[in-house]
Amino acid sequence: MEGINGSVNGLLEAQTQIWNHHLSFIKSMVLKCAVQLEIPDAIHNHGGRPMTISQLASALSIHHTRVRYLHQLMRFLVHSGYFAEQEVSPGDGQEKGYVLTDTSRLLLKDSPLSQRPLVLSIGHVMTKSWDYMSQWLQDDSQGIPTPFVMAHGKTVWEHARDEPRFNDSFNEVMASDSVLSTSVVINKCRGVFEGLNSITDVGGGTGCMAKAIAKEFPDVKCAVFDLPHVVTGLKGSKNLKFIGGNMFDEIPHSDAIMLKWVLHDWNDEDCVRILKRCKEAVSRKVIVIDMVLEEKEKSRDQDNINIETQLLYDMQMMAQVTGEERNEKEWAKLFIDAGFSSYKMSHVLGLRSLIELYP
Repeated sequence: MEGINGSVNGLLEAQTQIWNHHLSFIKSMVLKCAVQLEIPDAIHNHGGRPMTISQLASALSIHHTRVRYLHQLMRFLVHSGYFAEQEVSPGDGQEKGYVLTDTSRLLLKDSPLSQRPLVLSIGHVMTKSWDYMSQWLQDDSQGIPTPFVMAHGKTVWEHARDEPRFNDSFNEVMASDSVLSTSVVINKCRGVFEGLNSITDVGGGTGCMAKAIAKEFPDVKCAVFDLPHVVTGLKGSKNLKFIGGNMFDEIPHSDAIMLKWVLHDWNDEDCVRILKRCKEAVSRKVIVIDMVLEEKEKSRDQDNINIETQLLYDMQMMAQVTGEERNEKEWAKLFIDAGFSSYKMSHVLGLRSLIELYP
């Protein structure tokens, strides 16, 4: 009987795990709803005091018949760590209200570090790929490189070129990430840029990171190099310019070249091609900002979250582009194959690392 109970308990735990994964898409949709309603901004504008459900409903213009559903929404968001509950009148143990956490502060509309564009980018264009994943894995056609191409008939980059709204959304996501990562890089790795006369940000999008570097280091000549449809119409400054082109063909010469979140988009063969072009164009070093997969034993909850998030991005790369996330051994092989003599890796950007490559 004890053995049977043990088996039953194991089956019930397994069922719970399946349910949890089956419903996990709801996490992103609930978060998108919260950002669309501007819940973080409403609580922020309440003056730092806990905001009750009735006050929040009023601020968000929630219909009176839907207030109880807002309560359900907030219960989930509190559990997920986006908001916290506090007593409205400390010590009375009665009504509670909502306050911001570090996570929800990153979703404020006017925050320079806001991650809103990433949350709002969740939509049919990117999720449709997953409907084709199993078919793509079983398909023997070499002409279909990704599930995204199977779903849309074109690559992500071609879709961005042809669809201005998608292109704008993609660039906003990249820019919002660059603001946060640039501030950390300049603060923690200032020495990476010191002594350089010029730097080219390859795949730098609308130039958010390059602008910050140009401002912080006014003597460094900065350039953003990206596809023509990305940089057309963008205006530079005294020490910043935009250049259209294709990194597989030729990269402008400079002391340093930056590849921020670029290489994980491409397979090994293409990465080596890109890195070889960089080696031809650089005189000092190549600066890579990308994920390095963690491989240590699971211990703390935060370690587990980090590893799972990296693996989720790995799945995203498989579905949307031809790339993947890599561990240090896999990165090192790419660097050697591209002809670089050495590298230095600094784990200072949360899930990502900063890697300096030397010719």
